[in-house]
Amino acid sequence: MIVRCSKLSALPGIRHGWFTRQGGVSTGLYDSLNTGYGSSDDRDNVTENRGRIADAIGVPRDRLVTCYQVHSPTVVHAVTAWDWRDNPEADALVTREPGLALGTSHADCGPVLFADGEARVIGAAHAGWKGAFTGVLEATIDAMIGLGARREAIVATLGPTISGKVYEVGPEFVARFRAAGEDIARWFAPSAKDGHALFDLPAYIVHRLRGAGVIASDLGLCTYSDEARFFSYRRTTHRGEADFGRHLAAIVLAGD
Repeated sequence: MIVRCSKLSALPGIRHGWFTRQGGVSTGLYDSLNTGYGSSDDRDNVTENRGRIADAIGVPRDRLVTCYQVHSPTVVHAVTAWDWRDNPEADALVTREPGLALGTSHADCGPVLFADGEARVIGAAHAGWKGAFTGVLEATIDAMIGLGARREAIVATLGPTISGKVYEVGPEFVARFRAAGEDIARWFAPSAKDGHALFDLPAYIVHRLRGAGVIASDLGLCTYSDEARFFSYRRTTHRGEADFGRHLAAIVLAGD
């Protein structure tokens, strides 16, 4: 049910996890730990699934906060809990409040968890290609520094994400990166489909993190390829299925 990073686990007073699709109450396409209120799953099931994640990370069920994600570089400083219906439009959260869990929702995009264990500042970011491209990772780091974190002490880990072996994109996608001066040969590989390419989103995210001066790593888990453990928007699209589940990544500072 939970995937963890040894580097984050080694930090004192930090609890975290990337939650798989296993261990919930949803059925059918959403089997079983679907946490997406934006899906067509039964809302009570989603609420119970999120509650189980709060339980697992050691916070009251009303102390897990998330965003209404819009693939932006916007970061919210969380100082108190809110209801999911009041989710702010943003793609990252930071806090130094003990016992307030930060969560982001994913089904192929990059879930990045951040922590400075000494300064006791944490963050969570939803980084799809657009968010990473427009600076959500750097914005999260800057927001953490604004709360007292030290850049060189921040540990950032990328959780389960669609891998470069299966993330096919069109020529307009490649052109966007080329126009921005990105190293096309580094991030894109030839695809079997004419004019298309395979984009290595995890490598690009880790590159951006390291370029920002933090300690960065990748768990190396592919949401598309590991159907038993992970939901995947793109896998659902390829199969023509009606909808897909979402999983959460979460992090919290221990304490009341």
